[in-house]
Amino acid sequence: MTHSPAAPLADPHQRYPTAAVPEGPRDVVILGSTGSIGTQAVDVVLANPDRFRVTALSAAGGRVELLAGQAHRLQVRAVAVAREEKAAEVREALRAQYGPGEPIPEVLAGPDAATALAKSPCHTVLNGITGSIGLAPTLAALEAGRVLALANKESLIVGGPLVAARAEPGQIVPVDSEHSALFQALLGGERREVRKLLVTASGGPFRGRTRAELAEVTPQDALSHPTWEMGPVITVNSATLVNKGLEVIEAHLLYDIPFDRIQVVVHPQSAVHSMVEFTDGSTLAQCGPPDMRLPIALGLGWPERVPDTGPVFDWTKAMSWDFHPLDEAAFPSVALAARVGELGGTAPAVYNAANEECVEAFLGGRLPFTGIVDTVAAVVEEHVAKPDAATGTELTLDGVLGAEDWARARARELAASQVEARV
Repeated sequence: MTHSPAAPLADPHQRYPTAAVPEGPRDVVILGSTGSIGTQAVDVVLANPDRFRVTALSAAGGRVELLAGQAHRLQVRAVAVAREEKAAEVREALRAQYGPGEPIPEVLAGPDAATALAKSPCHTVLNGITGSIGLAPTLAALEAGRVLALANKESLIVGGPLVAARAEPGQIVPVDSEHSALFQALLGGERREVRKLLVTASGGPFRGRTRAELAEVTPQDALSHPTWEMGPVITVNSATLVNKGLEVIEAHLLYDIPFDRIQVVVHPQSAVHSMVEFTDGSTLAQCGPPDMRLPIALGLGWPERVPDTGPVFDWTKAMSWDFHPLDEAAFPSVALAARVGELGGTAPAVYNAANEECVEAFLGGRLPFTGIVDTVAAVVEEHVAKPDAATGTELTLDGVLGAEDWARARARELAASQVEARV
C-alpha cells in the first residue's frame, strides 16, 4: 500500500511554531559533522556567527581529529561518536585542541549517541548522517519538537510512515539539493496546482552509455563524478542512478505527489536543481552553481535566507544548459525505486539496504557494476514474493531493522554466488 500522508511532510507554505526566528543566534545540532554535508554546514555556521551557534556535533568516529577541531572552533557543549571504542581517542583529541585546564565538551559514544543529541535542547537539528542509521535520530528530533533540516534521505526511504506519524506541518525542511529546489519552486503555487515534479539528474559519469557498455565499468570509473564531490557510497549511487531513485521516493513522501507525476530529467550541467510544472503550463526551476552550502544554509535558516551563502552565475558570460530523457534500459534503478515506493511497507528499506551491500561488493571487486541494480531487484522480488516474519514486514522501527538485516544478508549471498559463477 502506498503511503499517502494527510499533508506534505515538507511544505514551504507552512511555518512550524518553533521556527520563528529567535533573538540572537539559532542553536543548532549537526549530526554527521565530519561528512560532506556536515563539513559544509560547519563552514556556513562559521561564516554566520550572528545567525547560528552549534551546541553539539556527532560523527561516526573515523575522523577523530577533524571532529575535535570542529568542536573547538565551534565551542560545542557535547560531542558524540557512533563507535563506542573511539570515545577515549575522541577525549584525547579534544584535550589536544583545548588549552590546559580548559574543560572539554561532554563525550557520548555508542549507536544511540546521535539520537541523544537529536533530542537535546536546540532550535534546529541538521541530520547529515549517511545511511538508514539516521532514522532513529530523525524520529528523536521530531518527537522532541526540533526543526529538522533533513539531508539523511534514508530516514524517509526506510521509515516514511514512521516519520510522517511524528512530523508536524512545517517541521521538516529538506536539505538535498533537489528537494530544496522543489521546496523553493513550490512557493510559486498551491499544492492543488502542481501537475508534475521534475527531478534533475546529472546523469553521472556514464551518461550516454548503453547497458552493454556499463558491464565493464570499474570502481575507479564509478567514483569519478563529473559534478559533485561526495562519499564513495553516494558517488556510486549517483553512477547507477540509485541515488535518483531514492530521491524519487523521497519527493513522493515529502510533497505527497503520486509517483506517476514525478519525472527524472537528465541535466548534465547541474545548474537547474529541480523543477515544478503547474497545471497552467508554467514550470518553475530553482537554479544555481552546484554548491551544497546554499540548501544547507536554507535548511538551517528557514524561513529566512542567509545572504551570500554560495556562488552565483556570471550572467555576462554565455551559458548553455541541456536536458535529456532518462535512459531507463541502461539505468533501471529509477523505475525499480518507483515500484518499491508504490509497494511501500518495508520494501523501500529492503531496496536501500540491499543496495548498500551491493555497492560495497562492487567497490571490493566482488560484483560487476550492472550487478548492483540486478541484485537489488532480485532481493526486492524475493521480499515481495515471500512477505513473512523473516523479512520484517511490520512497519515499526524493529520491523524496518529486521527487513534491512534480511536484505543485507540476502544481497551478500547473491553477490557471493555471482563470484562463484565467474570463477
